[in-house]
This record gives sequence, structure tokens and C-alpha cells, in this order.
Amino acid sequence: MSSQQLLVRQVVRSAHLTRAHGKIRADFPVKVHRNVRLISYSVTRSAAAAPKLKPTPTSTPPPPSFEPVSQREQSWLTTKVKSSPLLFSIFLSVARVLGYGSPQQFANRRALVLYNTLCATRADDASVFWREECALPPTFQSWFTVTNLHVWLLTVRLRALPAPHGTQHVQGLIDHFFQDVEERLRAVLQPGVLPPRSSSPNLSSTAEDDSHYPHSSFYTTPTPLAPKSTFPSTKAYQEAVKLQIRSRAPEKLIIRQMKILKEQWAGMGMSLDLGLVRGDAEMGAAVWRNLLGARGASGIGLGQEGNGSGYRRAVNLVGGLVEDVRKVDVDKEELKDDNSGVHDFAPSENDRYIGYPALMVTLVSYIRREILRLERLDDNVIMGPRRVGREGEGIQGLRWGDIQNDVRR
Repeated sequence: MSSQQLLVRQVVRSAHLTRAHGKIRADFPVKVHRNVRLISYSVTRSAAAAPKLKPTPTSTPPPPSFEPVSQREQSWLTTKVKSSPLLFSIFLSVARVLGYGSPQQFANRRALVLYNTLCATRADDASVFWREECALPPTFQSWFTVTNLHVWLLTVRLRALPAPHGTQHVQGLIDHFFQDVEERLRAVLQPGVLPPRSSSPNLSSTAEDDSHYPHSSFYTTPTPLAPKSTFPSTKAYQEAVKLQIRSRAPEKLIIRQMKILKEQWAGMGMSLDLGLVRGDAEMGAAVWRNLLGARGASGIGLGQEGNGSGYRRAVNLVGGLVEDVRKVDVDKEELKDDNSGVHDFAPSENDRYIGYPALMVTLVSYIRREILRLERLDDNVIMGPRRVGREGEGIQGLRWGDIQNDVRR
């Protein structure tokens, strides 16, 4: 076999590997949506034949790089193919046949950068506002709520893209969102199953922990098990491993929690969509219910009530663990602490309700302002250059503005 034929075979093999990488990136989020029944029928059918991957570092392909290819070290094969017009033409032809560079793949790559830059880090970017002004506790649930809001904001703009780009980008964004949510949920409820994420993620290079999504310091995750060398004996290390395994939540709880989060995603999206159409009053009500925990829904108490604690929370009677509303004692459930950290203010903090109308105006103004800003951007700015290795171009110009920016004149 001549060296030219050998190079052609290697080009074809490289293209097959590239195709497999693209398929894994496009299909892996379907696992999450299959659990929560979010994925569309067409995508579910295509994912049914996808190979089942084990969560090992060797089976998960590295995420696409967001820097130009010329800035990365190139293999000898890449250099050889690019130096030969014939081999380069063969490579491009095989890659197109295998679907590399398809519209759906470009949409998934772009959606990954949009999600990581604009949505997954928003709770950390404005953590002071969410914790102090909105009184959201530093929990995974609060992170999900803030991220869900910004996923919806981005979805509103992506839906306006011309077909089929709008559907492809929205699907990619939701896939990445729920894949990230499942990874974070497992990190909280099943410590040690997934390796810890880097505290300083670099989206332009391969993540050391094999996760495509950034770390968040908004909430606290269980401390990872110390290295074996730090234990006084092998037996002590084995006991620590057994204790960690026993502390993990069962898989059934993960699936149930994912369904609850899916309902929260759908519920917030529908209520905000309705507010977008009906006006600011409806939008403010949606923000109060979904983002601020519906504090004060049963009235504002002026003194110690019931058991003396003055504790009361809003109870969601739709979905989740509620199977029969008639069997729920709402008054009793409102007094139970669900450990979410979102509940009515204590009687000693009732003065915080005075600023609630202004807070809802701030949030509604922020939502309207960002939707209008994204609406004015050209579709090509949203979708990017649609070139491999350039998925991150123009992202910085899409970043959200200051939440508390006063736009009233």
C-alpha cells in the first residue's frame, strides 16, 4: 500500500471519529430528557440507537475548543492533509457525507457557548443581588431558578430565528441546560460519582474534569473525598469510601427530582410567556411566584402565629410529589420547612415586604430591557459565524446588562 493510500485511509478514519464526536455531543443530553420526558419525538428516535456511554474519563470526548484551530498544536496528520490539496478535498468530502458541519451540529456548538457564558454563570455574576435583594438562599435550587430565568430570556430570542435555526438552537440550549442540571444534581445528592469541576473553568480548552460546563460558587457542593495518601491506613480510606457511597441518594430520587425541575422549567416558561403578552402586571406576578417564592401569599402576619415561629411557605399543588390535591392539608404543609430556604419573612422582618413592589419593578424592567436588546440584534450576531472553531465569536457582546440599571426617565 502506497503512502498516499495510507494517508487517504487515515483521513477517512479521522472523519469517522469526528462524526462520532459530533453524534455524542448532540445525543448525550437526550439521556437527561428521556428521564424527564422533555425531548422531542424525532430526537428521541435518533437517540435510541446511540451507544450507551459510561461516565468514565476515557469514554467522554473533549468539548469543542472555542479558539481558532491555528492557535492549537496540530497533529502531523492535520499538517499533512492541509498541505495537500487532494487530501484536503477528500477529507472535506468525507466529512460532509458523515454530517460534520451540519446545521444541527453548528447550533449545538453555538448553544453550548451561549449557555455557558450567558446562563450558567449568571447566578454567580450577580450573586449579591440574588442573595440580598431577592433573599434567595445559596442553594442549588436558587441557582436553578436564576439560570432558568436566563435560559428563558435566551429562548425567547432564539425562537425568532428563521427556520430551522430557531428550533435547532432552542433544542441545543435546552439539552445543554438539563445535562448541566443533572450533573450538578448528582454532584449534590450523589457525592463522588462525578469528579469535582474546576474552580476556574477555561472554556477554550479541554476541561480537566471532563465536564463541558462551568463551576458555580453560588451554592456549596459536598467536599470531595481526600486522596488515599492522606489517610493513615488503607482500611481508613476504604471505610471513608463506604461511608461516601452510603450517603449517596438513590437513582430513583435523582429521576424524581429531575421531573420536578422539568416542571419548574415548563411552569416558569409558560408564566413568563403569558406575562410577555399580557403586560407588566402579569409579568410581575410571574416573577413573584416563580423567582421570589410567592412570599406573603397568605398575607403578612404582624406577630407570632401558630406555633410561635411565624414560619410559612408557599405550597405548589401542581405536579412534583402531589398526586391528589384533595389529600393535601395546605394549612399544615405551609408550616412545614422543606429546607428550600424560600419562605415568608419572619415577623421581625416584615419591613422587607415594603420594598417588594420596587423589587418586582426592577426585575420586570430588567426582563423587558434584555428582551428588547436581544430583539434588536441581527440574527447573524446571535448564531455567530457558523464555522468550526469560531463558535465563541461575538459572545461577549451578548452579555446581560446590570439588573438594577434604572431605565425610567
